[in-house]
Amino acid sequence: MSAALPPLDPAREALRRHVLAHSVRTGTFTLKSGRTSDWFLDTKQTACDPDGILAVADVALALLPPEVTAIGGLTMGADPVAFGVAAVAAVRGRPLRSFSVRKEAKTHGITGRVAGALRPGDVVAVVEDTVTRGTSIMEAVQAVREFGAVPVLATAIVDRGGTCAAMAREAGVEFVAMLTAPDLGYGFGT
Repeated sequence: MSAALPPLDPAREALRRHVLAHSVRTGTFTLKSGRTSDWFLDTKQTACDPDGILAVADVALALLPPEVTAIGGLTMGADPVAFGVAAVAAVRGRPLRSFSVRKEAKTHGITGRVAGALRPGDVVAVVEDTVTRGTSIMEAVQAVREFGAVPVLATAIVDRGGTCAAMAREAGVEFVAMLTAPDLGYGFGT
């Protein structure tokens, strides 16, 4: 990690401090891609912590366009982010329905991939805890569309890989990371 971190607005700075203190681990790690890295992100340590989810919500709510009515994404990574942000938003007077996208469609009871309060026609922010390549968040964007809702924004606590914005653009969705690997002092894809 480099010594000089880029300046951020106060909300993102608070989030960065929490992520660096609670979610970044250093050492030797094998990533999901099979590559090795000298740092690892466990952003659930921020998304599942009371102070952390408040910091996430401060940044996320500033990013969400006013027309967004629902927030969610692919389970497990999106769940604490979506549910926490929706809860904080509710106490701040901004009602957002939250939901999860299952990894596989449920074939009994209420069937399908979407679980929660998403409604057809909702304008949606798709969230994730960490993105490296962006495939999970784009899978959730597709599932939201298939459900009949309209994804307009994709965001993650940390964009580690730097490739998600291009994938989102191709899918017709804006991607804005709350933080990036360079914001934490690391290079994209390292």
